[in-house]
Amino acid sequence: MRRIRTSTTPGPSGPSRSRSLTALALLAAGVMLAGCSKAGQAGSSSSDDGGGSTASAPVKVGLVYSRSGPLAAYGKQYLQGFDAGLAYATHNTGKVAGHKVEVTEQDDAGDPAKAVAETKSLIGKGTRIIAGTTDSGVALQLAPLAAQNKVLYIAGPAATDALTGVNAYTFRSGRQSYQDILTAGSLLGDSKGRKVVVLSQNSAFGQANVAAVKQVLGGQGARVDSVLAPPSAGDLTPFAQAVKSKKPDLVFVAWAGASAPALWTALDQQGVVTSTKVVTGLAGVASYPLFGSAGSKVSFLAHYFPGAAGTPVEKAMLDGITAAGGTPDLFSPDGFTAAQMIVHAIEAGSATDPTAMAKALEGWSFQGPKGDEQIRAADHALLQPMFTAKLAGTGAAAKPQLIGRLPMASVTPPQQPMKG
Repeated sequence: MRRIRTSTTPGPSGPSRSRSLTALALLAAGVMLAGCSKAGQAGSSSSDDGGGSTASAPVKVGLVYSRSGPLAAYGKQYLQGFDAGLAYATHNTGKVAGHKVEVTEQDDAGDPAKAVAETKSLIGKGTRIIAGTTDSGVALQLAPLAAQNKVLYIAGPAATDALTGVNAYTFRSGRQSYQDILTAGSLLGDSKGRKVVVLSQNSAFGQANVAAVKQVLGGQGARVDSVLAPPSAGDLTPFAQAVKSKKPDLVFVAWAGASAPALWTALDQQGVVTSTKVVTGLAGVASYPLFGSAGSKVSFLAHYFPGAAGTPVEKAMLDGITAAGGTPDLFSPDGFTAAQMIVHAIEAGSATDPTAMAKALEGWSFQGPKGDEQIRAADHALLQPMFTAKLAGTGAAAKPQLIGRLPMASVTPPQQPMKG
């Protein structure tokens, strides 16, 4: 097996590397892509994409993601999942309907301006498919470019709800925030009349979480209150006490930054985690030790953790990432699913026409690494299962254990009108 890599000259927008994926080690070699249609219009367009004859010209895919910057760890997870997904979906050939898939990586470093410049450069060189984008702020800048230039854009871990229905060329391969909140609500049960307190920082991030909980759980009849701490706060005990004094039925914790261990210590010491149900999102493997002794007393909503789905496609993803020397983690499915979507868009749509690619994706139901998934035709929301979990053990020994799997119908976001 060999993997061909050709380096491009670093330009003003940062270094990149172009790679033609002709083979990739994967233990699940030969497994058919579940739900993938037979070849449709691939290669039938009379227009040339800059790679020679359209009958066999490479399909250029640009991955714009965080290889460096504050979200580099998430970007790495996405890339490892993408590589495994492309090998799986192309049966280790790196080809779709006779077309080699040629992938060029660009590091946006979490900078929207850098991402826009890199994406424009890729489009100018004939790239018709853009994927990646770990950061929501980056994704919201790239989505308009997709519509303006009529290229297929598949956002990755970026969870902002604003991407759903933003335009006809924008899709997503991960979950959105609304699905997170619905998953948290499942741990409360009947929300009507129940008191929910959101604990977060007094920042745009925190305020957005308060607004989301009010919209979702408040819309189900819950009474939503909040405790917001200054982002610079060092002593978090007063905020833990404030939460407990409100006597909530559920505490939804949305916290970012280095103060997370201090927060969980305060919540544990003040008895919050034992006096009521506390829910937060399960992040990557590296975050598990941060909860300390509070971890086993908290309920977690989970986009994903390794082993959560228990499906053959998930096993193929886990085996593929591991065989390539990677480590499966939170955003591995986002990359894997993006590769599945790209292969289907080319095979059932076109190798050259992004409009046909987008149409092929609309309404597509398939087996992803998380289970049964569907791209809603009306607004391109990715309907998918979600999970709930608990942590067993502390420190380096902390491991998630599955509480429940929520089918996509249980965590379906409201339909958004297509904006463009």
